Amino acid sequence: MHDDQPRTIAPDILPEVVIRYLTAHDARDTATAVSVFTDDATVTDDGTAHEGTAAIAEWLDRSAAEFTYTTRLIDARRADATHYVATRRLEGDFPGGVVDLHYGFTLRDDLVERLVIKV
Repeated sequence: MHDDQPRTIAPDILPEVVIRYLTAHDARDTATAVSVFTDDATVTDDGTAHEGTAAIAEWLDRSAAEFTYTTRLIDARRADATHYVATRRLEGDFPGGVVDLHYGFTLRDDLVERLVIKV
């Protein structure tokens, strides 16, 4: 029997590149965060796709300045060797004040090829 459901994993066994991105994003370190992406990577956030590292850097800078918030990793899942989901709880001064965001990572050659962020 084959089960395609992602399996819960301990957050500390997420791939190093995912942990590096999450840590850099928390620190609002755009240069380090962008360094985890392939040159042709795509980030989709709030339904908008940001293609390539220049667009991703612009998105990171804009999103870091828009609101003040804290994050906490509350769940980690592994679908297969290249697909992971990290769920983070954000609390801050944005509408609603608290939200759980699911960061879906697709990896290629030890880098992030695609990141899809959903509520």
